[in-house]
Amino acid sequence: MSEMKKTEKRDVEYTIPRRLKPTDPKRTLVRLFSYFKFNKFLFFGGILFIIIGSVGEIAITGMLSPIIDTLVGDFDKSVFIRYLVIMGIIVLVVALTQYLGSLFMAKLAQKTVHKIREDMFSHLEKLSISFFDRRTHGDIMSTFTNDVDMLNQSLEQSVSQVLISIITVVGTFIMMLFLSPLLTLIVAVMLVMLMVVAANVGKKSSKYFRGQQATLAGMNGYIEEMMSGQKVVQIFNYEERAIKNFNERNEELRKASTNAASYGVMLMPIMGNLSYVKYAVVSIVGAYLVMLNKFSIGNLASFLQYTRTISRPITQVSNQLNTLFAALAGAERIFNVLDEKIELNEGDVRLVEECEGKKNLCWKLPKENGEFKLVPLKGNITMKNVDFGYEPGKTVLKNINLYARPGQKIAFVGSTGAGKTTITNLINRFYEINEGTILYDGIDIRRIDKFDLRSTMSIVLQDVHLFEGTVADNIRYGKLDATDEEVKNAAKLANAHYFIKHLPNGYDTILTSDGQNLSQGERQLLSIARAAVADPAILILDEATSSVDTRTEKLISEGMDKLMKGRTTFVIAHRLSTVRDSNAIMVLEHGEIIERGDHEDLMRQKGRYYALNTGAVELD
Repeated sequence: MSEMKKTEKRDVEYTIPRRLKPTDPKRTLVRLFSYFKFNKFLFFGGILFIIIGSVGEIAITGMLSPIIDTLVGDFDKSVFIRYLVIMGIIVLVVALTQYLGSLFMAKLAQKTVHKIREDMFSHLEKLSISFFDRRTHGDIMSTFTNDVDMLNQSLEQSVSQVLISIITVVGTFIMMLFLSPLLTLIVAVMLVMLMVVAANVGKKSSKYFRGQQATLAGMNGYIEEMMSGQKVVQIFNYEERAIKNFNERNEELRKASTNAASYGVMLMPIMGNLSYVKYAVVSIVGAYLVMLNKFSIGNLASFLQYTRTISRPITQVSNQLNTLFAALAGAERIFNVLDEKIELNEGDVRLVEECEGKKNLCWKLPKENGEFKLVPLKGNITMKNVDFGYEPGKTVLKNINLYARPGQKIAFVGSTGAGKTTITNLINRFYEINEGTILYDGIDIRRIDKFDLRSTMSIVLQDVHLFEGTVADNIRYGKLDATDEEVKNAAKLANAHYFIKHLPNGYDTILTSDGQNLSQGERQLLSIARAAVADPAILILDEATSSVDTRTEKLISEGMDKLMKGRTTFVIAHRLSTVRDSNAIMVLEHGEIIERGDHEDLMRQKGRYYALNTGAVELD
């Protein structure tokens, strides 16, 4: 397939319902954590080290009780030293396991995000053109960058923190019960208050953070649109309006971010002050128990430390809520993309080199008895009673009938939105028809493998897209295994060889993004060369000369004339002068073919085509 498949904007506009609230947060979390199965060693190893480190920290606090009681009671130096040695060993173990746990979880996070990026890009490459028509590039890029980065940050910082917190809370609570059930009850009541506050504030924070992510995606889409269309912005003096629109979106993002941050920073002081109150109450009650000789000083010291320890995980998790909520919103957007249905390819007819024909290529058509029928590849296209609509209930093409043979040039003429580009998009199966049949060499194209179908076609678009790389690489994009000689022959056929030779490094000249270091005409000649190197049976031309000067237009036209020889060619025409030599001209309006014939036939009919040529009416 020679040209990056691309379609012009349709009249039908799609709006993307952007959910601000996850429909199923639990499912999103479960699906997110399912990615850990690809790195089980890191996952279970990290959990093991986290458990050891957390239990070790609890044990260190527990050691305070016998050490202090030894100091304030009957002092025994040997016992005291033994306790210190035990505590020292535990401290070293905790330090090592905490480091290893953090290292394992950091690597796990990176590998998980790496896998998600791979899945996303691979999935995007398999989606149909309709998906990209419904979404702006900025929205897709925001999901691929902002949402993935937010997810990466959350996995690195939050997953291990949540695990540590759970283990710490459970272990500390058990130790507190062992030391004093009464004081533990007081702590439990205070903790319930802390969690109620955290839940209420967190609910508000979650709402605003989801809104922030959605607003950020919208603004990124707007920036991408304005930057890519900067020439249009300046030529029509749209700068002030663009700035105004951006400022409005930026202000909306500021408000959403401010609300999210406000609730996020509110949680920490509230939790901190409630923790101080809890600590003071426990200190007073504990001191009273010591005075009654129902509690030792060492036990009180350990319990007070446990009181701070059990509060810390809740505070730490609350501090991570901002990241967690933003990551959850981003993860749902990522999974929404991954849940998009890929382009189905149920074709059982393949292209093989087993018969005589164009380069000995033919269609291998399975028969009901298990045998195969070989049909030579020629490029015959027939459309019978084809109806199509981008959306249910909205028909764009109605009862389209046409045929095209190798060597013929079929042109489509009509107003914008008449359905010209849509017809070519149906031939290469960017979209599936609703009714009727499209035959390729007598075979229903729905039976043909999409990869093989598109490998026999090339498209030359009005808007050329080139990739960063050498000139030769961009031509070779039409046929990845093309030799240097084939690349040069294709360039000569497209009349591009002359200007390429005069580039600084010839065919090895590096092109900048989208070939911006070339003129519009030079880019168009490269796109024709890219189509030529594929040697397609069917060629689709979308008015490739409409935006170049007269001299370059002549070069391009000559190149396309050479390329069209012996091929079935479909031309989408905006300049009527470019289609006069067509074998058949289809005049479309409102999705229907209202006139057909060659130039002379249509002029004699004195209908729509005649009116367009004489200037009585103009194309919209």
